[in-house]
Parts: sequence; C-alpha cells; structure tokens
Amino acid sequence: MTDVRDEVAGATAAGTAAEPRGDFIWYELLTTDIAAAKTFYDAVVGWNVQDRSDFPNDYRMIGRSDGKFAGGAMQITDDMKQHGARPTWLAYIHVPDVDAQAAAIERDGGKVMMPPFDIPGVGRVAMVTDPQGAPFYVMKPLPPQGDPNAMSDVFSPDGQQRVGWNELSTSDPAAARKFYGEQFGWDSNDFMDMGEMGEYRFLDQGGQRIGALCGVMAGGQPKWRFYFRVPSITNAKQVVEDKGGTVAMGPHQVPTGDWIIIGHDPQGAEFALVGGE
Repeated sequence: MTDVRDEVAGATAAGTAAEPRGDFIWYELLTTDIAAAKTFYDAVVGWNVQDRSDFPNDYRMIGRSDGKFAGGAMQITDDMKQHGARPTWLAYIHVPDVDAQAAAIERDGGKVMMPPFDIPGVGRVAMVTDPQGAPFYVMKPLPPQGDPNAMSDVFSPDGQQRVGWNELSTSDPAAARKFYGEQFGWDSNDFMDMGEMGEYRFLDQGGQRIGALCGVMAGGQPKWRFYFRVPSITNAKQVVEDKGGTVAMGPHQVPTGDWIIIGHDPQGAEFALVGGE
C-alpha cells in the first residue's frame, strides 16, 4: 500500500512553484462499470487502467505508455448513487490550504459537496462546485518520500495520453471569470468571438494557457470538459464507436490546427479528444 500511495502522491504533487495555486494536478473518472471503462479508454486513448486496486472503492490508477499516470478511476458505489453520483470526469486543482480555499469558495457563492478530508499518504481534499454548479476538487497533495519538489504532469498542452485542454461550460461566463480568477489567480483576458455563441475566453495560469471557458451548449449543464490527446482523431473516432461510445460533436478543426471530438463513453461519462486529423 505504501508504494501505491507514493505513486499517487508523486503523480499529484505540485512542488514549490512560485504560484502553485490553480494548477490542474489530477483527473478522475467516476464510472458504474470500471472494467468496461478500462476496455474502452485503453483502446481509445492508449492507456492501461489497472486491473485491480489496493485502494477502497476499487480506485485504480490510469497508466500511460511512458510508465507514468494520467489520473485515476473509481467505481460508483450504491451509496454514491443514492447521493446523486453519476458517470463523469472530474479535476483536482492545487491549493496551498484546502480548508481556507473551501471556505472562500463557499463565501463566493460556490458549494462544498464533500468537506475537507485527508487521504493518508496522499493529501487533503475537498469536493466543491463553482457558483453555477460545475463540480471539481481542490487538493493540497503530499509529495512522495524523497522527492519534495515533485511536479504533476497529468496536464500537458502537447503530451500524448494526457489532458491537453480544460474547458468550462458555464451558465454565466462573466461570473465564472471573476470566480476562478479570484480563487485560483487565472487570467482570462484573451478571447475569441464566437458570434451568437458568445465569447470563448482563454484561461492562463502562471503564463501557460490551460484551457478556456464558454457558455453552456444548448440543453447542457455547467461542467468541466477535458480533452485527452491522441495521435489521430479520425482513428480515435472509429475506435470510440467500435467500443460502444458515442460522438456528440466533431470531428472538426480548431484554430491551433488540432482536431477535436466530444462524446460519451458506454457508461455515459462525457469526454473529449484532441489530436491530429
């Protein structure tokens, strides 16, 4: 167990950066069928989700081809279902003080869904929502033994099998800009005019572009969407459909030259992919 916890701590650790607040340090899939999710995402993204776990709730690490981790996956229990849990992807955002951040989020109109708690050997965590209802975690991770400056690399603008873009769909873009800017120090000054769809506001953290925020798509709910990088969107789309997933949007090309799709896995969790044509 100690070895597994060291791996999780190392994958989520956020080091001693000048501005650690606001880094995306972990991604997590909640699913009703973790074995089926492994089959799907291993084929689509190229991951290797663990076959078994030593953690409670059958929590499994999502392995990348380079031997590191992309995040984790957890089986939704009956108790979680009764409290409204559904298949979804969630992000963990680094903060220096989880308790203080959760209180600040609540003061600014967000909600604390799971009060701060400790994961032994891993860190302190709270599950929250922004004022519009989009859920996420805040976390202060513990670095692995012997490596106090370890940095998470689960987010990368161009790394294969990692999240390359974090996108918030929100019912109030102006309020969301203010909220995330105040809570995590993100800048959102640059934008792309989407006409009737409004502004697509880019999010920058410590000089790095980490994603964007925009209005909610028709019929949608406020939420975070994460784009996993794959070599070919054409090939990935075929695999998604062959493995029982659905594609709701795309493929289409974005201004960076990349191609994207947005879809749902067989259990209903929304995901997105970004990559070459």
